[in-house]
Formats: sequence, C-alpha cells, structure tokens
Amino acid sequence: MTVLNENEREYRFGDSGPKYLQRGPRMNVGVVVLRPGEDFTAHYHNIMEENFFVLEGELEIHIDNEIFHCKTGDYIHVEPKKVHYLINPGKTDFKAVFMLAPFQEKDKVEVDYRPYKK
Repeated sequence: MTVLNENEREYRFGDSGPKYLQRGPRMNVGVVVLRPGEDFTAHYHNIMEENFFVLEGELEIHIDNEIFHCKTGDYIHVEPKKVHYLINPGKTDFKAVFMLAPFQEKDKVEVDYRPYKK
C-alpha cells in the first residue's frame, strides 16, 4: 500500500511537465501541468494506453492529426500507437491526472510533430 501527497514528487521541468506518483507494477499514474502556451512533445506508446482527466484549465490535444479541445472535467483516452501532442492554448495553467497501462518500463516513442512554430 502507498499513500503520498503530490507535493512529495517533482515536475520534470521544474514547475511544469509530468510528475509520476506511481510507476508500475501494473500502471503509471501521475499529474501533468502545462503553463499557458507550453506544449509536450508528440509521442506514442506501443503497448500502453494513456488516459487523462482534466483537473484545471484548457488543453488542445492532437491525436493522429485530429484536434480535440478539452476543459476541466473532460476525460481523454488515447489508444496504443496513436500519436498524441498536447498544448495549453489558455491563459491559465492546465493540470490533469494521467494514467498509463499496462505498465511497460520503456514504451514511449517521440515523433517529430510541431503544428505551431515557436
């Protein structure tokens, strides 16, 4: 059994990006924050499905070149092998819980996809 507070973990990029609350043995669970205008590299997973539950803010998610506009309370399901790219188009932080299952140690494949130039 594990009980922890999200404040006990650090975001990958300091004050944003993903932070894992649990890695395996059957699934990964974490929290992701994107600042306004910030994005997360397009990628896919060969085995794992990825799910997001939006806690705060707005998200534009591209899944295999289809664009979805999400808001607080939305649930997003991404099947394995589907390329997905996330960007915060809003004026406030975006925050979501994410879940990946079934657990695979290395299952992320990054792809070159940037619909917006920075």
